[in-house]
Amino acid sequence: MIKEFLSASSLILSLIAGTPDATAQQVAPTTSDSVSTVYYIKDITPENLLKIYNALDRRATGKVCVKLSSGEKGNPNHLSPKLIAPLVQGLNATIVECNTAYPGARTNDSDHMEVAREHGFTQIAPFHLLDSVSSTALPVLDGRHIDYALIGKDWLDFNFTIVLSHFKGHPMAGFGGAIKNMGIGLQSREGKAWVHSAGRYTDPDKLWGADMPAQDDFLETMTEAAKAVTDYADTHILYINVANNLSVDCDCVAHPEPVKMADIGIFASLDPVAVDRACVDAVKSSNDHGKVHLEQRIAERNGTHALDYAEKLGLGNQKYVLIKIE
Repeated sequence: MIKEFLSASSLILSLIAGTPDATAQQVAPTTSDSVSTVYYIKDITPENLLKIYNALDRRATGKVCVKLSSGEKGNPNHLSPKLIAPLVQGLNATIVECNTAYPGARTNDSDHMEVAREHGFTQIAPFHLLDSVSSTALPVLDGRHIDYALIGKDWLDFNFTIVLSHFKGHPMAGFGGAIKNMGIGLQSREGKAWVHSAGRYTDPDKLWGADMPAQDDFLETMTEAAKAVTDYADTHILYINVANNLSVDCDCVAHPEPVKMADIGIFASLDPVAVDRACVDAVKSSNDHGKVHLEQRIAERNGTHALDYAEKLGLGNQKYVLIKIE
């Protein structure tokens, strides 16, 4: 049950600069020039994942895909298939991914599919690699670094996308959430090289040398690629972040740093900037002393610059109202 204890005026006063302790009743999800709505539920269960999807009141129809990280071979922190199965199966959705640009167990179709099987994703739903055939270009409007993004071509075959992200730290971006899941995760193998090099080349073999772009340039390029996705999807997309297994490393790391912070909960929005901002704020406002490790990782990589730049690009809002669901 969602309870209201704030008036409309006090809801506006509770706009984020730090996570507000606010709940409301029958508040329609909004994304405007000034404020967005983020839903939050503490207990991470399959039932609550369904509940928070329903709270968004944007129906996933047609041919639906769920974009998540399949996790590098050996990584234990990726989203649990048991957690997501009722949502994915209820929508008759396909789980989708793209191959990686870094050396590992997911650089090609056969190895990546084997990891997906090992991690349990192929047992709950169809699992499809979007860049198995090729990439396709989506225009980037008003970008500083790239004029187009290279996504897995087969994404265009789907009518609706649920960006289902495991929120956690990230070795390069500082943190990973909805923006990273689109700006890197939905990019093809060549597209990932394009983003990581800030638009200098598409050959993954050229990556990881000394000639890497400045950190902010990488973050901005990632954000531009994410906006290309949202511009194309229009209203046929939504964003859910699960903040659990909060290692400072992402699911792309085979042997991540140990988790030192307790799970926070599930966040959802029609605005990818707001949902990522809400997760960052929840880490900041947590009473868990283990948060210092994740906060340090975000600060060292200047991770919140991606949110600032996303807002400037018009990708979404950092101001939001947090609606707690019981």
